[in-house]
Amino acid sequence: MKDKVMGRWSTYEPFFVQLGDKKVADIVITNHAKLRWNDRVSDQNGSLEEICAFLWEKLKNNKIMPYYRNEEDVYLIDEDLVVVAEFSHLEHETDIAGNPLHKMIIVTFLGRMSETIELRDLKSYYSWLRHSRRMTLIKNSRKRR
Repeated sequence: MKDKVMGRWSTYEPFFVQLGDKKVADIVITNHAKLRWNDRVSDQNGSLEEICAFLWEKLKNNKIMPYYRNEEDVYLIDEDLVVVAEFSHLEHETDIAGNPLHKMIIVTFLGRMSETIELRDLKSYYSWLRHSRRMTLIKNSRKRR
């Protein structure tokens, strides 16, 4: 959903917000992300418009930062909410200098670090998840034999 609140200063240049090396001009929220928003972030069932308005506001105010310095798929909003996002180029959309604009695809909301302590170190959290799943599978395969 493109930003409908922001008025354009010029009719020649499309609106975008700089996020690292990306120029975000559109936000897409997956169905999975919407479900996770309702489960982990907001008590009320948020509509896509409300979620997009929230994200646009955070983007404009520079409240979205990368979780890790070198990786570009996990982001922190207000240093608390962990979000997984992907980027793709918008076809036929460029800034005034001819550089491509990007579409930010919100894959999922992992939750708030203030509520889920495991999110403070994602790498160890995911390795723990993989290990516990693998151990569960090994234990279940022993029972079948």
